[in-house]
Amino acid sequence: MSDQFQRDAVRAFRFVRCGLDTATGVAELVYAFDDGPELVETVTVPGAPFVLDDARRTAVERMLRLLHLIAGVSYYKAAVPPEIRIDGYAIDSDTAQLLELIYVNGLGEFAYRNGLDLHGKIRFPVGADAQPQAPALGLREHALVAIGGGKDSLVSIEALRSLGVEQTVTWIGGSQLIAACAQRTELPTLNLGRALAPQLFELNRQGAYNGHIPVTVVNSAIMALAALLRGADQVVFSNERSASYGSLIEGTGEVNHQWSKGWACEQAFGDYLQRHVAADLRYYSLLRPLSELAVARQFARSDRYDAHFSSCNRNFHILGERPASRWCGVCPKCHFVFLALAPFMTKPRLVGIFGRNLLDDPGQTGGYDALLEYRDHKPFECVGEGRESRAAMAALSEQAQWREDALVERFAREIRPQLQDEDLSVESVLALDVQHRIPAALWERLRAHFAA
Repeated sequence: MSDQFQRDAVRAFRFVRCGLDTATGVAELVYAFDDGPELVETVTVPGAPFVLDDARRTAVERMLRLLHLIAGVSYYKAAVPPEIRIDGYAIDSDTAQLLELIYVNGLGEFAYRNGLDLHGKIRFPVGADAQPQAPALGLREHALVAIGGGKDSLVSIEALRSLGVEQTVTWIGGSQLIAACAQRTELPTLNLGRALAPQLFELNRQGAYNGHIPVTVVNSAIMALAALLRGADQVVFSNERSASYGSLIEGTGEVNHQWSKGWACEQAFGDYLQRHVAADLRYYSLLRPLSELAVARQFARSDRYDAHFSSCNRNFHILGERPASRWCGVCPKCHFVFLALAPFMTKPRLVGIFGRNLLDDPGQTGGYDALLEYRDHKPFECVGEGRESRAAMAALSEQAQWREDALVERFAREIRPQLQDEDLSVESVLALDVQHRIPAALWERLRAHFAA
């Protein structure tokens, strides 16, 4: 590879090696294109030194390799070369199958935006026999719960607190907004470090492919490694069921921006951990049975986080300070969260959170039409299904406090007459789903909590 990155000349992407220093808690994940310079990513787990028995050391080694392979997606996408090589170790067919599933689907939006077709192109080399079923390690009952600074993880944290589940609020990276939100929970916290190889930003400047990666499954793998090192038996995320539905693009089919938050990814990754890493390591999303509207209803029950949370994506870029305003008011996430909370909150409370009334601004018409899937497809963002947005808007058109706002009034006048009444029921959207990986004993108590 010459000094200038020749994206289309790259033949192979290499997983060079990975290692973990248990004395410092720092893991190194090393990659390269062809014979080019090494790209070194580091992941840091606080709490070192870690003293591991043989069984746990084996599980940590397996998890480290899996993290190496999954996190490689950030680099592989820069050139999407025809060959994938694993230099330091060999993988079995189960592992290759999981990785191909994650790369092809998790890079779905990336491929669509870059005009690429990755189906059948991503092949991980199988060089090892199937591994025996991983043993249970005797991990203690404790949940590492991912916090993202938005409403969803806060609903999970409060649900687990009310059910008496011991938890550590966990996040990756240096977001001050997430740190402030985590502090507000007054629970034990864990801030994991992830430093991407610095050359990646330079490659992007030199014409590398760039775009959305399945960051949730990368973060899941980092948290699973942290759970093993710290002896915790649960890694908990807060992905609701609407994450499983993508945007329908004419001529392309479904493209899911949040595939790695969806059920197919959770199921495949969680099952793999129990089979191949540690039988008693549970990975699940606490909110999988809920729709976005059901999560919004839970969040509205308490105002503890009104002044602290933000789901606005403009606040979560890799580089940057804590924003002055937690809501930009113009992105799809701001549009959707405002709409989802409106049926369950008083108008003064919601307008107080956002600083303005988004539903009374005709300039936001196009953004809301996309959420309603009216003359447009669902945005490439982590937002609810079209039917949820339509049900929320229909509910607001029947509430005196909202019905005269510009966009609600327009919905009632122009869009609602084109829809069937049964498609607009909030109650049907709030029903709990049966698909989830929540441990059975916890689910029984959780269902009662959500129904209260």
